[in-house]
Amino acid sequence: MTDTTAALLEELSDLADPKTLAVNERHGDDHAVNLTKLRAIAKRLKTQHELAVELWATGDSAARLLALLICRPKTFTEAELDRMLRESRIPKVHGWLVNYVVKKSAHAEALRVAWLADDDAVVASAGWALTSERVLKRPDGLDLSGLLDTIEAEMKDAPERLQWAMNECLAQIGIAHPEHRARALAIGERLEVLKDYPTPPNCTSPFAPIWISEIVRRNEGK
Repeated sequence: MTDTTAALLEELSDLADPKTLAVNERHGDDHAVNLTKLRAIAKRLKTQHELAVELWATGDSAARLLALLICRPKTFTEAELDRMLRESRIPKVHGWLVNYVVKKSAHAEALRVAWLADDDAVVASAGWALTSERVLKRPDGLDLSGLLDTIEAEMKDAPERLQWAMNECLAQIGIAHPEHRARALAIGERLEVLKDYPTPPNCTSPFAPIWISEIVRRNEGK
């Protein structure tokens, strides 16, 4: 571990806030650094891929979040991204890795297909997140009916992280593809996944029928 990595770990440790940790732990995260402050460090460092690799290797969640902000996403090999994903059990690290790094990689599609079929629910959830991205932006070649078949058969009893990812895909199919909207709404109504999820005022419910209907209403009102 280089002095630079050691200094950054010390800096992150100094920024750790018990109140921040308490809030994050409610969501399954274990880092105690305010993300605005973490992003400020990343802005100062700019892109430093080798340093990012060293920070990731520490296993510290705050350091890994920082690594994801200063890395060069297209530099990682498919095998490296797969290993990193399997090491990412913390929700925030997992989400940032998928959204900030994997989606920018030339290996995204190969990993999407591999992860969708993985027996590890957390890994599979990344495959579904990447599938949601394709549903919205590059749907050509996707079997949307087949995806709805899988969601209908498996989402109700899926582990939480996987269930959320499948539910997002269900909603995005219903929103972006009118020809599948009626079926997506029907699946959501029948399975009732996240129907009773507490939703703050002025936020859209994650319950797929409400989510789909609200976003379609907004889009049609433009």
